[in-house]
Amino acid sequence: MRPWYIRNSGNRSNANNRNNFRNNGRFLRITQATARIFIMKTYDNLWQEICSYDNLELAYARARKHKTLKPYVVEFEKELKDNLFLLRSELLFHSYRPKPLKTFIVCDPKTRKISKSDFRDRVVHHALCNVIEPIFERIFIYDSYANRIGKGTLKAVERFDYFKRKASRNDTLGCYVLKADIKKYFENIDHKVLTDIIKKKVKDKNVLWLIKIILANHAIGGGANRKRACLSAI
Repeated sequence: MRPWYIRNSGNRSNANNRNNFRNNGRFLRITQATARIFIMKTYDNLWQEICSYDNLELAYARARKHKTLKPYVVEFEKELKDNLFLLRSELLFHSYRPKPLKTFIVCDPKTRKISKSDFRDRVVHHALCNVIEPIFERIFIYDSYANRIGKGTLKAVERFDYFKRKASRNDTLGCYVLKADIKKYFENIDHKVLTDIIKKKVKDKNVLWLIKIILANHAIGGGANRKRACLSAI
């Protein structure tokens, strides 16, 4: 049977618009639920929201964005409801285990080793981030632009231009720019330190279990670029 978002797709544009509206509405409900938890400052009851079918369906829609024709996406969506219910059961019963990461080399322009999560695992990553992102977004510094809603490369360039003009007094004075990078930063993050930081905000033991499972998967996949491996850079 064809998936719900392709069925009766004589007008693909209208179908996409309906799907976007549906997904946005679902995300709003999930975000509002998380916001209520945030306001009450109790972060020990997030698990049911993460494992809800609505959240997993939204996570799937986000994971497939710009990848609708990829063979692994097409394969997953053939039995979409069954796959999502299976993921839900695995999460609820703590039997979920991510598949080994696939490692490959990219040059953009420097050579980097990238570890890629399986698509079903990316759905889980999105399901987790849908709920915990609003909690941590409030404590991030303003000038952090990677993988954040309303940020991104263009916003970072605009912010840089603002500081450049401010430092140079509208280009009337000379100024210097330090361009720096930390070598193999994500490969060398201490996971215990990271989870200790997360525990300060998230008290739900089930959520902490899932985060540890995701982080531990780097060892199977070779440990390259943990940020992309754990968050999928989706």
